[in-house]
Amino acid sequence: MNNRIIICTGGRLGDWVRSYIEPGDLLIGADRGALFLVQHGFTPDLALGDFDSVTPGQLELIRSASRETITYDPIDKDYTDTELAFRYALEQSPSAIRMLGALGTRFDHSLANVHLLKLALEQGIPASITDEHNTISLAEEGTTRLQQSEYSHVSLLPLSEEVTGITLRGFAYPLHEATLRIGQSLGISNILTDPVGTLTVRTGTLIVIQSKD
Repeated sequence: MNNRIIICTGGRLGDWVRSYIEPGDLLIGADRGALFLVQHGFTPDLALGDFDSVTPGQLELIRSASRETITYDPIDKDYTDTELAFRYALEQSPSAIRMLGALGTRFDHSLANVHLLKLALEQGIPASITDEHNTISLAEEGTTRLQQSEYSHVSLLPLSEEVTGITLRGFAYPLHEATLRIGQSLGISNILTDPVGTLTVRTGTLIVIQSKD
């Protein structure tokens, strides 16, 4: 049974979004992400946010086309709309969470959204951020399998101050028991050479970015 949650939020969006939404996904629209879903023929299971990025008429459209709508005061709230959506998703104990529209022109929001992935990692829920050029996830202690895909390049950046025991197999540039610290670019632009590569980490947390030009 599909128990995956798709969060569509208000960053960079386009027709590419359609290919990442499957039948049975629970759809959450955050602020303008909800408007995007509605305008492209999708029915959000939940639309939420302060909706300060839409007009009153657009908000009425969102309300009428969504199964449930939750509004927040734009001043009296502690979290961004995306974080509100993400925390709601975590409470549903899904099989996975994918965020669409979580990257955009506001780098502060983009970086904060990458940090949200840590909340899912702590609960053992696979989570990722995807746009037309990148898919971003986190990896920590243990082994992660990465499959060849349209995202041909794989970059590793430390989320924690130091990540140790990094071993890569099935990559053009293998690593064995390497250490990455914040401020190093050693992990940028690797390439999978095997259909499935493995990433092993002993301590720390890595940002795994699979990208294409």
